[in-house]
Amino acid sequence: MERIDPAHPLYELLSHYRIILASASPRRKSLLSAMDIPFEVRIIPVEENYPEEYQGARISEFIALKKAMAFKEQIQDGELIITADTIVTLDGEVLGKPAGKVHAAEMLNKLSGKMHEVITSVCLFTTSRQEVFSDTTKVFFNTLTPAEIHYYLDRYQPTDKAGAYGIQEWIGYTAASRVEGSYYNVMGLPVEKLYNRLKRFYP
Repeated sequence: MERIDPAHPLYELLSHYRIILASASPRRKSLLSAMDIPFEVRIIPVEENYPEEYQGARISEFIALKKAMAFKEQIQDGELIITADTIVTLDGEVLGKPAGKVHAAEMLNKLSGKMHEVITSVCLFTTSRQEVFSDTTKVFFNTLTPAEIHYYLDRYQPTDKAGAYGIQEWIGYTAASRVEGSYYNVMGLPVEKLYNRLKRFYP
């Protein structure tokens, strides 16, 4: 893992902690790299299930914490684990990752012409401390035609994305008419909020 630049505003934190990103998401890896934060990826798979009565941010916070707790027996002093979970909610319904193209098409038809919320929760976890926080972004979609949905699904990979789309891809460029809140939160990591939480994390 590369060394942190002494001029980095988070130098004091990052010189005391080895940052571990517990995510296989290429979007989260790209965003954390763009913050000039050295990190390594370490993954322990967990079942992303949750109690049926949970709603909204309570769901993503539960799963983000669950991902962090998977490291409880192996985390070392001087390591800071970052986990995250993103969900899409539409009129109270949670849209997770689609099971396949047919399921993805169903989700995009539901999102068509409507506003939905994207919630990302993050857990910061060390041997002595844990902190969970969330961010919510409203995304407004234009009405999608069947041809537009099929074009997107045939050329992109929606099955690893909550709500069956990536805002940084073609459908985001052409269908997302308005975004209220953090754009990067929709990609899977609320980087501004993460940065400010890390600023206060050490000592």
